[in-house]
Formats: sequence, structure tokens, C-alpha cells
Amino acid sequence: MKLLRQLCIIVAICFVGSLLSTILKLPIPGNVLGLIILLVCLCTGIVKLDKIDLISKFLLDHLAFFFLPAGVGLIASYGIIKNSWPILLVICFLSTIIIMTVTSLVVRALQKKGVDSK
Repeated sequence: MKLLRQLCIIVAICFVGSLLSTILKLPIPGNVLGLIILLVCLCTGIVKLDKIDLISKFLLDHLAFFFLPAGVGLIASYGIIKNSWPILLVICFLSTIIIMTVTSLVVRALQKKGVDSK
């Protein structure tokens, strides 16, 4: 029952993000807006970490499952991307390096400021 309650909190915040994105015609996708709302709620204490810790751990443990639809989508559109796969591969490689670099720089900056990860 605890997992269901925690899942309802996550789904409600995701729904609010999607609703705001649709109503306000924002260029930000609803799921990204929902993550921003969740971050703000966690930082301000509106949602306590212990209220979503079990479902968060469950979702992170099963994260690979959420990539299956994207993989199937790539396989299904092979005919479209078969001529441009080297370019896509380079883009994926470069974007991964950029994301890893920016993430490490942000973590270092936050550590210098003394922001605790707990």
C-alpha cells in the first residue's frame, strides 16, 4: 500500500506537469515540467524524500525497462535511419560526452559551494 501511495504522488506531479504544459502551451514537455515541479517540491519540503523513497528506488532499479520502447522504435524505423546511422552514432557519442562533462562540472561546482548530496 505504501508503494501505491508513493506512486500516486509521482503520477500526480507528472500529471500536473503535463496539464500545465498543455494549458499554458509551453515549449517544455509535460514530463520534464513534472520533474522540475518534483525537484522544487523536494527542495522546499512540500514533498518529503521519505514519502517517495521506495517507489524512486523501485523505478531506478527497473530503469532499463523504460528504454525498451525507444529501442523498439529504433528497430521499427530502421528503413528511415539506415542511410544516416553513422551521423546519428557520432551525435549520440558527442552528446553523451557533453552531458557527462557538464554533469561533472555542475557536481564539482556544487561540492565547492558545500551543497550536501543527502
